Amino acid sequence: MCGIALILSGIQIDSSPVSADCTSPSPPSSFQPLFSEDDIKIALQRRGPDSLGTKDVYLGSKCFSEGRENCVVESLVEDEGLVENGVGRGFLGELRFIGATLQLRGVNPVVQPLTDASGNVLVYNGEIFGGIYMSCDSNDTEVLMQSLGKCCSCISHVDSRSSCCSGTSQDSIPKLLSRIKGPWSLIYWQDTSKTLWFGRDAFGRRSLLVHWPTAHDSRLMLSSVSPTSLRLNYEFDEKQTVELNFWEELPCGIYSISVSALDLDGHLLGKVRKHEWNNSELNELITWERSRIHPKPEELSVSWRNVPIIQHDILSAFPLELEPMKASVASHRVLIALRESVMRRTTSNRIYMGRHVPVAVLFSGGLDSMIIAALVHHCIDKKYEIDLLNVSFDGESAPDRISARAGLKELQKNAPFRRWNLVEIDADLQNLPSEMKHVESLINPAKTYMDLNIGVALWIASRGDGWLYEDVGEVQGRHVRYKSDARILLVGAGADEQCAGYGRHRTKYRNGSWLGLHQEMKLDMQRIWKRNLGRDDRCIADNAKEARFPFLDEDVIKTLLDIPLWEIADLDQPSGVGDKKILREVARFLGLNEAAALPKRAIQFGSRIARESNKKNFGSNRAANQASAGSVAIY
Repeated sequence: MCGIALILSGIQIDSSPVSADCTSPSPPSSFQPLFSEDDIKIALQRRGPDSLGTKDVYLGSKCFSEGRENCVVESLVEDEGLVENGVGRGFLGELRFIGATLQLRGVNPVVQPLTDASGNVLVYNGEIFGGIYMSCDSNDTEVLMQSLGKCCSCISHVDSRSSCCSGTSQDSIPKLLSRIKGPWSLIYWQDTSKTLWFGRDAFGRRSLLVHWPTAHDSRLMLSSVSPTSLRLNYEFDEKQTVELNFWEELPCGIYSISVSALDLDGHLLGKVRKHEWNNSELNELITWERSRIHPKPEELSVSWRNVPIIQHDILSAFPLELEPMKASVASHRVLIALRESVMRRTTSNRIYMGRHVPVAVLFSGGLDSMIIAALVHHCIDKKYEIDLLNVSFDGESAPDRISARAGLKELQKNAPFRRWNLVEIDADLQNLPSEMKHVESLINPAKTYMDLNIGVALWIASRGDGWLYEDVGEVQGRHVRYKSDARILLVGAGADEQCAGYGRHRTKYRNGSWLGLHQEMKLDMQRIWKRNLGRDDRCIADNAKEARFPFLDEDVIKTLLDIPLWEIADLDQPSGVGDKKILREVARFLGLNEAAALPKRAIQFGSRIARESNKKNFGSNRAANQASAGSVAIY
């Protein structure tokens, strides 16, 4: 997990293709930014404590005749602190790149931003699990920098002019980025074409916020996270209104800004363009169309058979051997896809191998987290411990605390020689006023009480600071202070959206049958970047942890889409049976029979933070329900 940012100034930005503001205005004479560069650096370094760096790209223009077409953009790349060759020497535009690194892959330290001999600059936050070759000791950012440096710089990839590279084997930048499997966000300066590229993966698994230039702040800004809010320093006024709307989630996609000379005075213009994904398989996943939605009567009788699962993983030093059982072929396929997804997210990190506990699981003891925990056990060497992070706002009485302890017993029964660390993290909203304000800045631009409740629960859980619960022999119930140092946190996001786990899915099915269910699930998947993932990434990464989402692996999504909808869920069955039916079969494959029967419970309800928040902010649960508290804006 890394933190990346860009501050672009001195260039007139035409953002009309992607934003309501057509063109950035000139900076006001009394311009005072809401956020300083140091504010951004502090926020980013919480995400990436291993290193922090900056690079500057200064831009100017030269005109060789009276014609504007003979004006060219020139650039200079320097480290922070450039004085002699700065703006005072004829450079009008400035791009400041900021990168903070949490290094999880590679054997040598990497400090962002990266530059190369051609003057290209990259800040990257992500993991490459496929699409570009990665050796076991490679670093993602370095490998991507090399690949980007080989990309074509023809203007055809930035605007609609005819291509000058047809027939060559060079990738375009959109084509290269479309191939990457895994979560990412990036900002890249391609010096030969004088083009800024930025974006985030097609599912939005890594946060990237944007501030399009406005009259209040004419800079273009990109950042993984908003700096801590200035809201505490003044009463509500016009300035605060500006701040509340300063950032927005950058929609998933690949964007470019090609910089050119605007006029003979040397002014610079940058026009924003959004590019299509250049990968047919990825486009199929984005459109999220399932070919088999309506079952025929005879298809509702699922074909069952004995499916043996005997896999050997050369990386884990022991085989996954499970007894054959009655199950559908579809659930076997999902299990294999999930197992490969967890494998990719837990065994490709050479740098963590010296850690006592390399991986943690956000753990409620529910269906999704139990599946992930069991698969981690089968993917990493048995010498490693696994941390299970469980948060409660109601001590031992919270539903998630009860199910987590039961889940621990089931895991211990199935894997008695593995050391499982159930980390019980207790919190009290009454004692968290300053932390709540901090989390408000992390969830920004999300702003409802539901967002805040989920954000606080994720932020506190991902700190991993709690008590180690043991329930073995003489140490039954003993608590020992414990703080997880695992940098990788596996999270179950995406399971409910793809497998009909929400109550509204049952409502849509009841009112609109199979097509209504499919359309609601499709809507969930196509807005998950805005409703969930950016917020969750920012809250978890603030504790220098990297959130990884096994259910949102490209191959898992494809596998689930290829399965008929009636095998994914059967919402004629009661809760805990028909919802996420296919995942319940996967759990039984893994020997998790108790977890397979658990109903869905969202973290804000299972941890009891929603109840405590309702009491604190609305007086009671009843008053909160009457006010539809979940959708009420905080401000």
